[in-house]
Amino acid sequence: MAVGARIASGFFNGIFRKNAVFLTTVFAGAFAFEMAFDTTTDALWDSWNKGRQWKDIKHKYMTVAEDEE
Repeated sequence: MAVGARIASGFFNGIFRKNAVFLTTVFAGAFAFEMAFDTTTDALWDSWNKGRQWKDIKHKYMTVAEDEE
């Protein structure tokens, strides 16, 4: 048996044979992808807009009394 066929057979037997395992794999993969995508796009947005966001400039507009609230 070729290596590719063994890998495909193992993949089928491990993931696709049982519906519950397949669905769990799909949902876990979707959740992991969403978390990675959100983290990556937030980091890109923050780097592209550094110095122009409220979190970067609020120290210029807020006083000490407002920070304590």
